[in-house]
Amino acid sequence: MRALSASIVALLFVASSALAQQARLDLGTPATPERIRGWDIDVRPDGAGLPPGKGTVEQGEKIYAEQCAACHGDKGQNPAKGFDRLVGGKGTLATPKPVQTVGSYWPYATTIFDYVNRAMPFTAPNSLTADEVYSVVAYLLYVNDIVPRQAIMDAQELQKVKMPNADGFIADGRPDTEGLKCKADCK
Repeated sequence: MRALSASIVALLFVASSALAQQARLDLGTPATPERIRGWDIDVRPDGAGLPPGKGTVEQGEKIYAEQCAACHGDKGQNPAKGFDRLVGGKGTLATPKPVQTVGSYWPYATTIFDYVNRAMPFTAPNSLTADEVYSVVAYLLYVNDIVPRQAIMDAQELQKVKMPNADGFIADGRPDTEGLKCKADCK
């Protein structure tokens, strides 16, 4: 009798576990490959993730005037309160009042594309086309004296741009956490 009771309890336990796994909350929708692609927009420093497209300084100047100048100021120099200056600051990073701009601080042109693409304009992030982003980046690089006015930016050309502060970042070899790495019998 005791063995039968134990068997029934074990069977009920297994059955309840199986039933619990079948419950559906019907929350959300499946993450289809198309939906995932829509959010897979990051661009790495090595240029991986840069989309097809191209833009010129001249096109970027027009887009900047329409989409960026209200916050970042004319030619990136006189921003509205609370917004970043985008031009200048060369030679200030080691001073008591560093001015971090596209031209003085950013180590990779590709990450400027990434940031503008994902976060700008402030009122409508991720609303610019790839061509518009390449154009704005070309313009920002031009007003920071990094590329000539006739520059045409695309995935290949953007990766070739040598930023003034490319060597200004030093990798921090310290561990993110303290303690020993546990490989076995961890407590």
